[in-house]
Amino acid sequence: MEAHGDEREIQKSYWIEHSVDLTVEAMMLDSKASDLDKEERPEVLSLLPDFKGKSVLELGAGIGRFTGELAKEAGQVIALDFIENVIKKNEAINGHYKNVKFMCADVTSPELQISPGSIDLIFSNWLLMYLSDSEVEKLVERMVKWLKVGGHIFFRESCFHQSGDCKRRNNPTHYREPRFYTKIFKDCQMHEGSGDSFELTLLSCKCIGAYVRSKKNQNQICWLFQKVASDKDKDFQRFLDNVQYKCNGILRYERVFGDGYVSTGGIETTKEFVEMLELKPGQKVLDVGCGIGGGDFYMAENFDAEVVGIDLSVNMVSFALERAIGRKCSVEFEVADCTKKTYPDETFDVIYSRDTILHIQDKPALFRTFFKWLKPEGKVLFSDYCKSPGPPSAEFAEYIKQRGYDLHDVEAYGQSAFVYVGLSAQMLKDAGFVDVIAEDRTDQFTKVLQRELNAVEKDKEEFVADFSEEDYNDIVGGWNAKLVRTAAGEQRWGLFIAKKK
Repeated sequence: MEAHGDEREIQKSYWIEHSVDLTVEAMMLDSKASDLDKEERPEVLSLLPDFKGKSVLELGAGIGRFTGELAKEAGQVIALDFIENVIKKNEAINGHYKNVKFMCADVTSPELQISPGSIDLIFSNWLLMYLSDSEVEKLVERMVKWLKVGGHIFFRESCFHQSGDCKRRNNPTHYREPRFYTKIFKDCQMHEGSGDSFELTLLSCKCIGAYVRSKKNQNQICWLFQKVASDKDKDFQRFLDNVQYKCNGILRYERVFGDGYVSTGGIETTKEFVEMLELKPGQKVLDVGCGIGGGDFYMAENFDAEVVGIDLSVNMVSFALERAIGRKCSVEFEVADCTKKTYPDETFDVIYSRDTILHIQDKPALFRTFFKWLKPEGKVLFSDYCKSPGPPSAEFAEYIKQRGYDLHDVEAYGQSAFVYVGLSAQMLKDAGFVDVIAEDRTDQFTKVLQRELNAVEKDKEEFVADFSEEDYNDIVGGWNAKLVRTAAGEQRWGLFIAKKK
């Protein structure tokens, strides 16, 4: 309790000091707050689920930057802050909204009572970074209780480092890694007396684009969770993060593919394929299955492109955000399912993807979506695992099943040009794309695999020291198995390029 008390007193003193001037600049701790607010407030609001006529709990409401916006649509808003003059300022600004209840209270206080199952949306903007780790954990448990089933939690935090340029004598803020918040929320479970169990499923985790555009800063991150029955969580996302793309597994892949990469050939194939896109400064690129961001940084830093990287794996995006620190380039990252994500038509100049579409079952629907998202003259380029015509061997079939892959074949029609027309190419044409090129790059794949395997075997001692003997054997065994399958003609690698007329 004493540690808890110390934390609260430190944070309260900090905010009393920074609440002398009740301005947007003081609340955002940034001299350019007004300009930032104009751009980021609409963006944040656009990320919220529909809350029209619903009950909203705003934690850490401050002077009401969002309170009035929430009140315009919500049935009821409870605006809460623990600094008295701050919440009074909020009431002075937004008190004309009769559906808002203003409360001066500390979110960590046991005396704060919110009826269980009464809230549709819990909203907070820069709150958890002012709580200790244990306070965050306890608050998440309380929030799950306050939420209705199907209700949402949206929160936004500064991660890794300070972004505002306001000078501070001392700064007790906790600039955590995004993975801390994701884990705390995903691990929280609530068991009711009836025996029912509920948890939070992650719907979105992304950078605030306004900060990427204005400050080249990816540390402003927001999350959207929904309260669901425990058996309805995303099984495939769990598989990715708990089996195929565990943190240790990602780092192993990065050791093989090179810094920032988790796809075949790393920087070498990235340079080759990106050159085909003929990127121009200011063009917008969507990277589907962005991994840990290496290709995105390459496109942004070398071609001045504006890149949005999405990946279903929380772990991948967490690493990508960490790799973005200090780069000062226009790259946004988001945890998102490309089969469910929406963008306005004609948003992107390029859609790029590396060895990811093999996870998607309904490829024709995905390619139709890509077509809509691309601007006229826009290009799609992706590499993908493929298979030879006919049924796979029992061993390869088991590998495909275990990974959850959906692989298709490519059929040669011109040996000298190495140009192939297969099912993926046909699906691209059916979606409306023109100038479709489908190349069988299996020979290149084999050479890259062998080179990567040789490098790992050469540095065995260092690899084992950094990981383990088991990790080393897994990588060597996996690469040798791929080489056997490619030599047998079973596993193939395709490169696909197409254009929207």
